[in-house]
Amino acid sequence: MTEDTRLAPVGASERIETMDVLRGFALFGILLMNIEAFVGPLMEALTGVNPRFSGADRWVDAAIYILVQGKFITLFSLLFGMGFAVMLERAQARGGSGAWLYARRLLALLGIGLVHAILVWSGDILLTYALLGFLLLLFFRRTPLSRLPKWGVALYLLPLLLTWLWAGFATLAQQDPQAAAEIQKVMVEQGQQMSALIEAQRLAYGSGTYVQAVTQRVADTGTMLSFVIFFGPAVLGMFLFGAWFVRSGVMRNAGAHLPLFRRLLMLGLGLGLPLMLWSAWTHPTMSFSEISIGSAAAQSAAQVANVLMCFGYFAGVLLLMQQPTWAQRLRWLAPAGRMALTNYLLQSVICTLVFYGYGLGYFEQLPRAWQPLFVLAVFAAQVVFSRWWLSKFRYGPAEWLWRWLTYLQRPSMRLAPA
Repeated sequence: MTEDTRLAPVGASERIETMDVLRGFALFGILLMNIEAFVGPLMEALTGVNPRFSGADRWVDAAIYILVQGKFITLFSLLFGMGFAVMLERAQARGGSGAWLYARRLLALLGIGLVHAILVWSGDILLTYALLGFLLLLFFRRTPLSRLPKWGVALYLLPLLLTWLWAGFATLAQQDPQAAAEIQKVMVEQGQQMSALIEAQRLAYGSGTYVQAVTQRVADTGTMLSFVIFFGPAVLGMFLFGAWFVRSGVMRNAGAHLPLFRRLLMLGLGLGLPLMLWSAWTHPTMSFSEISIGSAAAQSAAQVANVLMCFGYFAGVLLLMQQPTWAQRLRWLAPAGRMALTNYLLQSVICTLVFYGYGLGYFEQLPRAWQPLFVLAVFAAQVVFSRWWLSKFRYGPAEWLWRWLTYLQRPSMRLAPA
């Protein structure tokens, strides 16, 4: 019997329900974060509080920057690491390593991500997850449990080291007028390139045809992948934290680890939120044409706050799941979480068709203050749709395709009659 025939897609009885609830919760935060990048140029949404906004729009933009941006994509990365660990645990329990199977799973995800990035929306994260997943498979599959959090911390903080090295170099260069002029020239050119990219996105997505949008998405995808060297280590670090939560048994017996979750909640909100507030107060907008000790400090504070608040949200959901009343309410998110891939892709399809020029053409038309209501309406519809779909089918459409490509045999889609 080969490894492939011993392994099969995870059944409903084997799922960790809390992870599905967390995925559903993360999906809401992901859309709340991404909506600005659907309504307007993608790159303009990555710089913090948009200086063009004022009044209610600015307050909402600042609130989402402080409470959502960077926190939920970190949570999504944590959950990906958990899924990685669950699959390998199941493989080992059946006597196989699971490595080749997981490699096929990553290749399938790479293909899905590429199609999503080029044909639907260039803010895709699946390509990055697939590429970094191979590093996780190659270098950390057999890492001892006690070392996973240590590697997680080191990798997560690595981009901050690069930021401080660049800021320190720029500061020292001020002592030499020629070197200072060269750095200033580089930063100005970088800012101009980013401004040009934003304008190209505004034209292609706001008023361009579908072909023009696809052409721009090809360029955007190359740009986004070039950024992986900077934010990739942090994502990989979160994968390792997620693997630790599963391999340590914490996720399968959350009730036995309530003190840990309480500490994470207190640390995440007690330290992470003040750090984020300070960063947003001192540098609300991160400029591509500025590098200084002050901006490096603000970026570092925001990066650390993102992971602390991510853990705070994660722990908060787990603690609420221990309360019967709250658990019953939060379980409504589980079907959306079981169809996380489908719903993530569907969010992109819906939003691009509503806002892009080749769709309804509401690009830069929905005020920032109204965007959270749009997100709430879309996500509520996804929760209801997911619940209905899973009452009739075993998997979401994208999950079904992903399993087919992974196991190289078509899974049964319809549920057996009751």
